[in-house]
Amino acid sequence: MFDKERFIHDCTQAVAEGPAAVREIVAEAVSDGPSIIAALGAPAHAGINALLRSPELTIINFVWAPCMSLMPHNHWMFSVVGIYAGREDNVFWRRSPQGIEAFGATSLGEGDVTALERDAIHSVLNPIGKMSCAIHVYGGDFFAPPQQRSMWDHETLVEEPWEVEKVKALFDQAESRFNAWHA
Repeated sequence: MFDKERFIHDCTQAVAEGPAAVREIVAEAVSDGPSIIAALGAPAHAGINALLRSPELTIINFVWAPCMSLMPHNHWMFSVVGIYAGREDNVFWRRSPQGIEAFGATSLGEGDVTALERDAIHSVLNPIGKMSCAIHVYGGDFFAPPQQRSMWDHETLVEEPWEVEKVKALFDQAESRFNAWHA
């Protein structure tokens, strides 16, 4: 059974060891998605829900709106992503003379886990018609990293500074669009 406080404690202890140690903890947690839903509640709204935030570690319960897409962005810290309900497709990008270019992708389903390196650039898509839920663990303060993060416009791929409030608004907009379309 998923215990939120125990999970936070275990991640806090493992973060000094790096992404591999955190990945093991996340993998164990997301192997039982229904118990995470029982502990955190069924997803009612899309959003970025912090379970823990510190300079060394941020744990977020992401709830992706149906068919939602998040622009390419970087973190400047490692991250571990574990899916406990639905799907999350990641496109990986790298810098090029023209800006950024896609070079790979992965599709994660319930129980899947992946780790992203400190310098990874990725975009995220929930490709299904229901909420998708994921635990993301970051090796630093996701909301106020020491190094300026970037995001890239979906259409033009023009780089701009990361704005967490803009990203939070995208979650609300994606949910509203889906609800309006679904109604």
